[in-house]
Order: sequence, then structure tokens, then C-alpha cells
Amino acid sequence: MSVSRLFSTDIYSASLVDSRGFDDLNSDLADMAAMLANDDEAGVKWCNENGYDGYTSYSSLDDLTRRATCFRDLGRLVTKHAGDFASQLEMDTAGRRIVMDSMWVNVLRHGGRHPAHIHPHSVLSGTYYVSVPRGSASIRFEDPRLGLMMAAPPPIPNCRLDRQRFVNLEPKVGDLLLWESWLRHEVPVHKARTVRISVSFNFRLT
Repeated sequence: MSVSRLFSTDIYSASLVDSRGFDDLNSDLADMAAMLANDDEAGVKWCNENGYDGYTSYSSLDDLTRRATCFRDLGRLVTKHAGDFASQLEMDTAGRRIVMDSMWVNVLRHGGRHPAHIHPHSVLSGTYYVSVPRGSASIRFEDPRLGLMMAAPPPIPNCRLDRQRFVNLEPKVGDLLLWESWLRHEVPVHKARTVRISVSFNFRLT
């Protein structure tokens, strides 16, 4: 008898804490996030109109790496990890490169959340965590086969991670997570009293 495991779903995790100049970089990112949340009128308007409890630059700014050195430096660090992840996934890039397509800031207030979603038209997506207060919201990944399971019974309690239908990861300050862009994910309700700050991004092939 043998059992083969097929169709794996990988999540790439790394800490940037040991990167050169990490403390200054992370502090600058936090300061820039606070400034944008105050000054980006179009972004604030979008958040108010769409019930986003906090601030995101997703629908308002597409030039963060040109606005501040900290975003440019983060982009360079993250792009290297994205290339490593693509190699580990054994992606056939046919001589093309993985490049960052977009970057945006997220400042989540108490009671805020990110509904479940995917990132269409991208190859890899991910998030870097700038500020993660105690009691902060996790990130929750959904089994991509969920809609096809029909009469399948749920897994037993405390089953292996790769058997679970939903997996919650609790990042720390300095953590970087990457995943394939088709993987559905969400951020449950943020219960901490102080804000949770992250920077997210998409990658494409060029």
C-alpha cells in the first residue's frame, strides 16, 4: 500500500529582522504609513466609501517605491525572496523575470478586517509586517479545493496542517509571507487596540 501526496500549496515565510538596517527601515515604513493614512485624501475617501476600517493605499497610490526610499529598499529585499520562492515552486518562467507589479500600505484599526479574496492577474503575492501588536489579527488561508469537496467530511480536530480546511498564521514584526496569487486568503477581525501595519505586493512575469 502507498499514498502519494499531490497538488501541494506552499506558503513562503522569512524574517527580515536580521537584514542590514532593519530597525531604521521598519521605523521609516511605520512613519510613512502614518503619514499616508493622514495625507492621502483619495485613499481615505475610498476607505470611507467602502467600509474599510483603517487605511489602505491600494486604490489610490501606485508609486510608493518612488515616494520614499524605505518602500524602494523593501521592494528590493522582497523581490529577492520572490525569486527564491518561484525557484522553490519550480515555476517554468521560460527566461522571464519575476518583477514587483504593485505595492500598497495597510493600516488596520480595531474592529477592521480584510474579506476573503485572491489577487487576479498576478503570479505571486505577499505581505510584510511592520507593526503587529499583541492580539493582532492573523492571516487566514483557505484550502483551494474547498468549493469542490461536496460530501467530504471535515478533518478530525488537531489534524495535520496540510489536512486543515483553513489555516491561520500569526506573523510577527519583520515577517514576510509569500504565496501564489490564486490562493484565497483573508484577515479576520483585528481585536488589538493599536493599529496593525503591513505592506502588501503583487508580482508578475516580465
